[in-house]
Amino acid sequence: MRIAIIASLLLFALYLITKFQDNNHFDKDQAFQDVAYQVSLGPRIIGSSAHAQFIEWATRELHNAGWGVELQTYEWAGEQLTNIIATRNPTSTTNSWILLGAHYDSRFIADHDPDIGMQQLSVPGANDGASGVAVLMEIARSLPKDANKNVRIVLFDAEDNGGIPGWDWIIGSNVFVSQLITIPEAVVIIDMVGDTDLNIYMERNSDNHLANQIWDVADDLGYHQFISEYKYQILDDHTPFIQAGIPAVDIIDFDYPYWHTTQDTLDKISPDSLDAVGEVILAWLKGY
Repeated sequence: MRIAIIASLLLFALYLITKFQDNNHFDKDQAFQDVAYQVSLGPRIIGSSAHAQFIEWATRELHNAGWGVELQTYEWAGEQLTNIIATRNPTSTTNSWILLGAHYDSRFIADHDPDIGMQQLSVPGANDGASGVAVLMEIARSLPKDANKNVRIVLFDAEDNGGIPGWDWIIGSNVFVSQLITIPEAVVIIDMVGDTDLNIYMERNSDNHLANQIWDVADDLGYHQFISEYKYQILDDHTPFIQAGIPAVDIIDFDYPYWHTTQDTLDKISPDSLDAVGEVILAWLKGY
């Protein structure tokens, strides 16, 4: 009887440990489902019902994960735009904080589509938009509640409509930086990280020190998708932070062949790619 009781207690302890670990582990399948849900709404173009539904969904999911959410609204071209800012009470007593960001809007037109007849359709945005959001949503769920880190997650609106009359690139992040009261110590932007053939090169406009930290973590963990070579110089949501003198890095696979086409769809997304980026960022946060 005594042995049976001890065995039961050990099994229960193992269950609790496993449950705790599961609640603090990046779930690649959940991240993939987050991409699938966003795509199911349709293109999250500004002014659409899909755009509004996304804001409601993201706010609810972040609340359920224990984060406070603020909606930063602003106007452009007669449309109301919204940055979603999530915070969680830090255990740290310092005022320093880290920002993790991604854009959630889809591009109005698929102007890079090889089929000219499809170029006026909106981009589904499975990779270009939904993948970065999905990684951050799962990080929001996975980050340990007692993590001694002051982290904010920001989902930026209106990143993806440059080159379209009346619009511009990176509107949401520019507005966010212009209204900053306290300055983040580091900024990590995640964009187009879900494709099945994931190759993330270092981006030339990014802060070198911050990039080296993250790519070193990826190397230590064996994630070969992070390639320690510089390749592209990109205008993205990290740019306003860099221009303001704030260390920022852009994690992006700019070799994605379906960029700004109608073929940026769910079948191009790999849970393993989402997992690689999520695990690297969580490990980097732990050691930062």
